[in-house]
Amino acid sequence: MKQLVAFDLDGTLAASKQAILPEMGEALADLLGVADVAVISGGDWPQFDKQVASRLPARADLAKLWLMPTTGTKLYTFRDGKWSAVYAELFSDAEKAQIIAAFHASLAATGFVPEQTWGERIEDRGSQITFSALGQQAPLEAKEKWDPDFAKRKVIQADLRQRLPGLAINMGGATSIDITREGVDKAYGLKRLRDESGIALDAMMFVGDAIFPGGNDYPAKELGLDTVRVRDPQETLAVIATVVACQK
Repeated sequence: MKQLVAFDLDGTLAASKQAILPEMGEALADLLGVADVAVISGGDWPQFDKQVASRLPARADLAKLWLMPTTGTKLYTFRDGKWSAVYAELFSDAEKAQIIAAFHASLAATGFVPEQTWGERIEDRGSQITFSALGQQAPLEAKEKWDPDFAKRKVIQADLRQRLPGLAINMGGATSIDITREGVDKAYGLKRLRDESGIALDAMMFVGDAIFPGGNDYPAKELGLDTVRVRDPQETLAVIATVVACQK
């Protein structure tokens, strides 16, 4: 029996940067009836609002939902009829400039230049800088084909770790690499969630598609949480149904 179930977003609850499907919204509403729910991922708040917050059915108990953008460096809760930020930890302008310069240098050095891009490839999310290989508006089909085995991003990740010692550099989504402060990863976010919610870590479980070394969900496993690795949102639906059945 778990008091809180935490999820990754892209690849776990929804396809990359897509809104959760109605059946996922209903499943999450069912889960909120028996446990607290958290979503922690690399996207910023507008993406969370578009993909999750605005897509839940009216019956969902939003008071038990914890939304954690930019790898948990921000936390939003629903209080007094609206979503509000509980905290946000931001990079300085100098830190942002250093990270963006390192991205450009790393991409030039590793040679991963796609034939086509859609929108900006490097996004400043305040508390996180995110590289999206094909651009922020790339179609899902192109994203899924670019680096399905993470091999390309592992090369870029290794180069960035040489250029940016002291920062956390993790892969997420279908084409992304997320950079946050050292020690800031999903384990950090989950510990902040423990502090804000009062729910112990051993009363939580985590569900994600990138629970492997170098994946941005892996820190949850290293933290000691019970974890479930899924391949896609369809598997997540099965996990949620099992949890709901066991919690009743």
